[in-house]
Amino acid sequence: QVHLVESGGRLVQAGDSLRLSCTTPGRTFDTYEMGWFRQAPGKEREFVARITVSGGITYYADSVKGRFTISRDNAKNTVYLQMNSLEPEETAVYSCAERRPPTGKYVYWGQGTQVTVSS
Repeated sequence: QVHLVESGGRLVQAGDSLRLSCTTPGRTFDTYEMGWFRQAPGKEREFVARITVSGGITYYADSVKGRFTISRDNAKNTVYLQMNSLEPEETAVYSCAERRPPTGKYVYWGQGTQVTVSS
């Protein structure tokens, strides 16, 4: 069973920055692409960002481009999501997930970390 653990979520004010972390305790993850997703209350889960194995290529949802940055440190088995200029509507549970070939589906998920942005 793959175990992903997110951390870093908390209450912030609009315009603030926050960095989330996702790690895989006791296991290396430098073989798979990783993604961040978020789910706001009453809404569907949505894609936020994705990063390739080496970290050389990243993808973002249009709504976060230019404000969020996904990165990874394979030596630390950790993927990060730096979020700047946060907006109240971005209040959500943020989860990381591991993307597996050959389907490219996100198979393993963490429990998520709550980010609350106050206005």
